[in-house]
Amino acid sequence: MRLGIAHHLGWAVAVTASADHRVVDRRRVELVESGVPTAPVHHEGKPLDDAAAAELVARVRESAIRATSASLDALESALHEPIVSMSLRAWPLDFPEDIAVQRRAPYESRADSVMYRQVLDQLARARGWAVHLYDAKSVEDRAARILADRANEILYGPRAALGPPWTKDHRMALAATVLAAAGATTDER
Repeated sequence: MRLGIAHHLGWAVAVTASADHRVVDRRRVELVESGVPTAPVHHEGKPLDDAAAAELVARVRESAIRATSASLDALESALHEPIVSMSLRAWPLDFPEDIAVQRRAPYESRADSVMYRQVLDQLARARGWAVHLYDAKSVEDRAARILADRANEILYGPRAALGPPWTKDHRMALAATVLAAAGATTDER
């Protein structure tokens, strides 16, 4: 099974596909515990000094680890075969770790999103899953080229077969699993 993730701040669309690209599971997964700020750098940390902002980010990250781990555990337990890989939207490998730097442009608007992807990456690798990165702007087109005449059936067919929701996020997550299966992702960690 291959897992594709289309994340947002605090939650994600998760699509799990079989080797033949059939959707086995699709769900919303929580990436942070209820009541915890979802954007500690971009929103909640703005009025704080660097030390307090770093403390807030650390608390949110710990919450994200717990919530994301619980979400991945629930997903794994619902499947009849093991997950072998997770695909995530790529982020700059040299993204700064220092919160004081993250709070400044051009990093401030992306820091929270990168944190969620890093937590997903960390937890996937701890489970022994390969982690593949994809470009959100091109993932569907690249998957369609790989799938050729099956592209419409694979990427759009689940809406008819499974019913709503089947959104762009779902298609992107599924397309990312196609790229991972073909060894065509942007980067592998």
